[in-house]
Amino acid sequence: MISGKLTKRTVQTLGPGRHGDGNGLYLVVDPSGARRWVVRVTVKGQKNRLGKPLRTDFGLGGADLVSLQDARSQALEYRRLARQGLHPRFNARKEIPTFEELARQVHIDRKPTWKNEKHGQQWINTLRDYAFPSIGRLTVDSIGQPEVLACLSAIWTEKPETARRLMQRIRVVLDVAKSKGLRTGENPISEIKNADVLPKVKPRVQHHAAMAWKDVPEFYADLSKRTAMAAKALRFTCLTGARTGEVLGVRWQEIDFDENVWTCPSERMKGGVEHRVPLTDEMLSIIEPLKALKSEYVFEGQKRHKPLSNMSLLMLLRRMNVEGVTVHGFRSTFRDWASEYAHAPREVAEMSLSHRIGSAVEHAYARSDLLQKRRELLNKWSEFVSTSG
Repeated sequence: MISGKLTKRTVQTLGPGRHGDGNGLYLVVDPSGARRWVVRVTVKGQKNRLGKPLRTDFGLGGADLVSLQDARSQALEYRRLARQGLHPRFNARKEIPTFEELARQVHIDRKPTWKNEKHGQQWINTLRDYAFPSIGRLTVDSIGQPEVLACLSAIWTEKPETARRLMQRIRVVLDVAKSKGLRTGENPISEIKNADVLPKVKPRVQHHAAMAWKDVPEFYADLSKRTAMAAKALRFTCLTGARTGEVLGVRWQEIDFDENVWTCPSERMKGGVEHRVPLTDEMLSIIEPLKALKSEYVFEGQKRHKPLSNMSLLMLLRRMNVEGVTVHGFRSTFRDWASEYAHAPREVAEMSLSHRIGSAVEHAYARSDLLQKRRELLNKWSEFVSTSG
C-alpha cells in the first residue's frame, strides 16, 4: 500500500486550498466544497518555453469518485512515465468512467453555477431516475444513438418536458466526456435530433387552478381571522402576486421600509432577474408585527431561523376547505382582476407578476420596471381584497 501525509478522514474534512500528500500528489478543495486530485510531475529531458524543466499538473478526478489509494497509484504511474521522459498526457492509460460516474462528477463540478441547491438536485435527479437505470453502468465511450434513443423513448411521449430536460443533461455529460478525451465522434443527442427519429410532441400546458377574483374578498376576510404564520404568508402571497417560493424565502434584509419596497434577488426569481415589489399598507400591516420575532426570515417556520415549508400554504387551503385551488393560482386570479376589473395596461399587469414582455430588442430599451404604476395597481388590489364584499 502506498503511503502519504493525507488520510481518508482529512480528505473528507480539509478546508479550501491545495493540500499535499507527498510525491507530487495534491488534494485541491474549492471554496464550493468540491474536492479533486491533482498530480504535479517534472518530465525528464523536456523543457518549457523558457528553457526550464517541464513541470505540469494533471487532474486525476474528483475525490468522491477516486479514492486516496487510487489517486496515489495513478500519481505513481504518472511519475514513472515522467522519469522515463514520457509525457503522461500522451502516454498514460486512461480509465474510462461509466456514465453515472462522470455525470455525478459533472454535477459536483458545476455546483457553484446552480441557481440554487434545489435546481442542482433536480439536475442530477433527472439523470438518476431516467438515465442511470439504462445507461448508467455503460462507459461513456460505449454510448451511442441506440442506447440514448432507448433511454429517451421510454418517456418521450408520456413526459415530454422531462424528456427534453433529460436530453439536454445527457448531452452535457457526453460533451464533457469528449472534451476530456474519453470519447470521440459526434454527440448521439445531436445525431438523434438531426435524424428526427423521435415523434413530434406538443407539450401539454398545465394551468394552476385559480380562485375567481370575485370570491377573493370573502376568502381573504376568513384568512385574516387566522393567526398562524402560514395564514400571514398566504395573505402576503395573495396581495403581492408573488410565487410561493419567493414569499417563503423573503428575508428582512430584502425589505426597504423607507421606500416600502421588497426587492427579491435574482437568484430567487424564476427568470433570474431581480424583481421589486411595492409594499402597500395592507402588506405592511402583515409583516411589520413580525419584526418582533427577530428571525432571519420574515415568515419563520417551526425551526428557528428557517422559513415555512412549501406545503404549509397548500395545507392551510385544505384546512379551510378550499378545494380545487392552488396557491400559485392566485397569480392568475390577480391577472384576471387586473384585466377585467381594474382595466390595467397589459405591461403593468405583466410586470407586477415579474413577467417579461416583448421582444429582446424591446427588453434592451425598456429600462423602467414601472414601479410607480405597479404600486398604484397593487394599492387598488389590496383595497379590493381587504375591504370589498
